[in-house]
Amino acid sequence: MSGSPTERLHALDAVRGAALMLGILFHASFSFFPGDTFWIVMDSQRSASISATAFVLHIFRMSIFFLLAGYFGRMQVLRLGHGRFIKDRLKRLGIPLVLGWLITFPIIVALLIWAILVQNGGTMPQDLPPPPPMTLETFPLTHLWFLYALLLMYAAVLVCRAVINGIDRHQVLAGFFDRVIALLAKTAVLPVVLAIPTALAFHYHANWMAWFGIPTPETGFVPNIVSVIAYGSAFGLGWLLQRQPQVLRSFEKFWLPYLGLAIVLSALCLHLIGIAPYYTVGVQGVEKVVYEASYALAIWCWSFGLIGLALRFFNAHSAIGRYLADASYWLYLIHLPLIMAMQVWVSQWTLNPLLKYGFILGLSIPLMLLSYHVLVRYSFIGAILNGKKKTRGI
Repeated sequence: MSGSPTERLHALDAVRGAALMLGILFHASFSFFPGDTFWIVMDSQRSASISATAFVLHIFRMSIFFLLAGYFGRMQVLRLGHGRFIKDRLKRLGIPLVLGWLITFPIIVALLIWAILVQNGGTMPQDLPPPPPMTLETFPLTHLWFLYALLLMYAAVLVCRAVINGIDRHQVLAGFFDRVIALLAKTAVLPVVLAIPTALAFHYHANWMAWFGIPTPETGFVPNIVSVIAYGSAFGLGWLLQRQPQVLRSFEKFWLPYLGLAIVLSALCLHLIGIAPYYTVGVQGVEKVVYEASYALAIWCWSFGLIGLALRFFNAHSAIGRYLADASYWLYLIHLPLIMAMQVWVSQWTLNPLLKYGFILGLSIPLMLLSYHVLVRYSFIGAILNGKKKTRGI
């Protein structure tokens, strides 16, 4: 691994794409969670194993995505310069956010109505509450919230970069932070240090729903403080790591201990909180403190362990891997309405929930990949999302 500031690491592309794909698995699991009503439709068959798997995936999938977004973001700034970078981000994030929302939100509303009909024997209940008004605080960003969050992060980091470069003209402060991060990574203390602010944010967040970890900022245009701290620190770390890519070698070196500890911490969290999700804190007292610390540390152990694993075994160029990494963005943008429709469709089937879950994924993912290859990859849509592809084929 060289220290070139613009070197593309294929392993990181693979991990970022995998994080988006795991989001599809996560959302497909919602209808199978045991317990009370959680999703627009709850399946007639529930599964504790699906719920437990979703819980673990949710610990790290978005944090690792934002970490890599920060890493690749700085790489793009170096390659494009500030002006072209801003235009590029507005094209690749802003256009999908606006158009994607305008297309998918009405479909989601229609699917919600269908789900209500299915669960009420084909009739609409007479006592449905009115829909909430759309305000700055309640606007439903849906699953596209991550695009809005990325735009905010890029804007914030560019402003901070300009201010710091103006103050720290000789890179004294930047060099100090580089040395601190390198030392913490080399000694494997970095996950502990990074876990502290997130754990504190959990602890002092009013009405924190512990089962769901980092509160998703999918509603309203002002993100909640926990997501700002947790995802912002991941993005910022990725940006700083790109200054010295050789630090990633420590992730590769410690990938197995990181993943081992991540598994132990995740199991402890599940033991403390339980399999079924619920909208309350769920744990109190000393157990709450242990849960907060364990969850926050698990975020970083999973993230560093999976990045290290990918660097160790999957850093060679792969045409198929690159193709799937490109496709993952499109798949994530369009997946939710399709997944929701299939959840409603199969909800009353008397089959094993694992079979139904597998059926949803086994049908939806190939269909989405087909749509990417036929409609997106070589079209203007693909040019917006991933850049223009000059030739056909993988």
